[in-house]
Amino acid sequence: MQLKKKQYQNNNGKLFYKKGGIYLISIVVLFVVIGLLTTVQPTYRFSSKTIANFTSDIDSSIFMNLIGMENRAFKQTLLEESKLPSLSTILFQVATSLKPNDPRSLLRNEIPGFSSFDQDTLIAGVGTDYTNFPIESSAPLEEILQDRVAVIDEDTTKGEEIEKDTSSSAPTTGNRDVVYIYNTHNRESFLPYLPDVANSDSAFHQEVNITNVSDRLAKALEAKGVGAQVDNTDIGLILNKKGMEYWQSYDASREVVEAAVASNKEIEYVFDLHRDSQRREVTTKEINGESYARIIFVVGSDSKNFNKNTELATKLDQLIEKKYPGLSRGVLSKGGPGSNGVYNQDLTDNAMLIEFGGVDNTLEELYRSADAVAEVFSDYYWDAEAVNAAQ
Repeated sequence: MQLKKKQYQNNNGKLFYKKGGIYLISIVVLFVVIGLLTTVQPTYRFSSKTIANFTSDIDSSIFMNLIGMENRAFKQTLLEESKLPSLSTILFQVATSLKPNDPRSLLRNEIPGFSSFDQDTLIAGVGTDYTNFPIESSAPLEEILQDRVAVIDEDTTKGEEIEKDTSSSAPTTGNRDVVYIYNTHNRESFLPYLPDVANSDSAFHQEVNITNVSDRLAKALEAKGVGAQVDNTDIGLILNKKGMEYWQSYDASREVVEAAVASNKEIEYVFDLHRDSQRREVTTKEINGESYARIIFVVGSDSKNFNKNTELATKLDQLIEKKYPGLSRGVLSKGGPGSNGVYNQDLTDNAMLIEFGGVDNTLEELYRSADAVAEVFSDYYWDAEAVNAAQ
């Protein structure tokens, strides 16, 4: 009996020393790894960007489930289908950067240029899915700057008369221009006015283009008492003068926006208007018997103001959907490798990139949409002003 007891004590002692040895070795290894990571040359260190790219391949619901293990209140925000995936699924995503429920994770690595279409849906409008996300113009600069014939009458360019509330009780910003509107891709045009152009990739013109929509939006805002300033800088010419490429358009327009914001402290909102390259069936909606060019909001996910700008786009999308069902295609975020990801939206808390219509839309349709956006935005603006005044 005493022999068995002695053997038991010896075994416990060995087990204790064995576990202690494992812990000690683990601590030593941990300190060695930390030492290597902190003393290695900066080129070989893990940067926050590296870690961000690594964790971006993991589904966000996994992190929410992990947090929910500590605070059950977080699990209440998860949908039924957002349960914690199996360990094998998590390891597969981390090891391969592939997501079984997202085919784009495979295509983006295999198809050159696919990353330009790699966007995330924050709010999906009616009919919006991976197959009809906005397509950004990508023609060579020399193609964009070509002289083309545009056929359009003066009445179409001006559009219908905008009714203005002239009553003494109508709110107004007075001489203050609180909205700044510009066009990074200012020559984006529309096929109905380009008789010699059959290819949508060549739908560019120096005068008949998205800037006409910017002018209309500004007039519609001013009719609602909201002062707006339109910048008609030809970004294409700036690129050509500086020897820059078309993909550097946001770098060129950034200087223009920075100068405007610096010179006019009254600017509260900055809108960058674009024309989508999608076709008519995607970009057109009939509302109350009239045809409208649909819009979609794009938020730069790499911008430091991403959350604030997303909040603005989301609110306007909701208000538009309420007054003009189907007009908005939703709210998208775009960023990461192969994309600008900022779109100058870091220059102000209230910045938006809005795609108005597509290559097949007419100015009549685009102007109706501009008027609708102005109506909804002015309601939003004056409600916000009333709240601020009451505080």
